[in-house]
Order: sequence, then structure tokens, then C-alpha cells
Amino acid sequence: MPVPATALATEDWLREDLDTARRMYGRSPVRTLGTVRWYSASSVLVAPALESLVLAGAALDPALGAVTLDVHPDGRYAGARSARALGGSPETVGAALGDALAEVIAAAAPIAGAGEPAFWAIAADSIANRLLWAGSAAGDPAAAMELAGRIADGIGPRMPRPRYAAVGRSHAVRRASCCLIYEIPGGQKCVSCPRQTPAERDRRLRAALG
Repeated sequence: MPVPATALATEDWLREDLDTARRMYGRSPVRTLGTVRWYSASSVLVAPALESLVLAGAALDPALGAVTLDVHPDGRYAGARSARALGGSPETVGAALGDALAEVIAAAAPIAGAGEPAFWAIAADSIANRLLWAGSAAGDPAAAMELAGRIADGIGPRMPRPRYAAVGRSHAVRRASCCLIYEIPGGQKCVSCPRQTPAERDRRLRAALG
């Protein structure tokens, strides 16, 4: 189901999305449900601009008015697409991403009962992940990870800088945020969850990445 990304900054959609989260995950605190949903939504929202920048060398526009989300009938965020090109330097792309993210975070964080810094940290991890995935697909993850700093320069100090850690011969995002999925009934901490001891996180990452 196509949904304009502008919906992410509207109270009606955000409250309806919390109801969707309750159907998907059961009854959990609003902050938990809202955080889990933002973790998913932010990942798809930033994807069109970052993937096009890495894979095609020119970014699509991340402005909310240009982006359409693909939402599965069961409520999952399946993907996103942008209707227009942006171009410009990575810093220009970062500035445009920052504007889009700021509009959503200002609306979504209060309804989720979360602080804006927590939602900005999630956005940083979504950007870091999308760049790493796109760079790996392009065969040059190092170049994509280098872009993360320039994207962050464009967004500015409101967002933590994306970080990476070497895991054997691979790299993983050194996360600044927690999605809180482990607070959902039956949920478990993600492999890269920052709310683990460093030793446990490293063990699980090495097992997952080989």
C-alpha cells in the first residue's frame, strides 16, 4: 500500500500507527511501540536517497513530499521510493535528509513518549546501516562508510555521527540507539544491540558475520 511520507509527520497517522504496532506486537508501553516503529520507518525513509547516492552516484530527493512509503497490509514498512532527483554533494544530501528527519522526529517523538535525541540516534543508525548495505552491494563498503561522515556534516550536531566497528573481515554499525524490540512480549535483543556487554555483542556479531 503506498503511503506518502508526509504521513509520518501527522498526528492522525502516528496514532493509527501505534494501533498497528499493538496489533503486530501485542500490548506494550507506548514508548516501546513508538520506538520500534520509528526504527523501521526511519530505515525505509532514508533508503532512496542513500542507496541512489552510493549505487548511482546521484541522490534522489529525501524530502517528505517526494517520498512514498510502501506499507505491507500487515503494517510492515516494506520500502520507499522518491519521485525526483536531488543530486549535489553528500553534504547537500545530508542537509536534505536532516530537514526530512527533523520534521518527522518533531512530530513522532512526543506521541511515542520518547525524547527527540533518542529518535535522532535511531536515525543515525538507520543511515549507517543503509550506507553499509548499499556499499556492500556495490562492492565498496569502505567508500560508503566514508560517506557517512559527510552526510552527518550536512545534518549537523542534532544527530550523532554514524559509527562502524570492524568485526573480523567485515564491518558492522556501532549503534548509538536501541530499538527496544526486546521489550516486546517474546522479543530478544538484536545481535548488535548496544544494551549488551561489549564482549557479548562482539561474540554474537562474529557468529552472525562469520
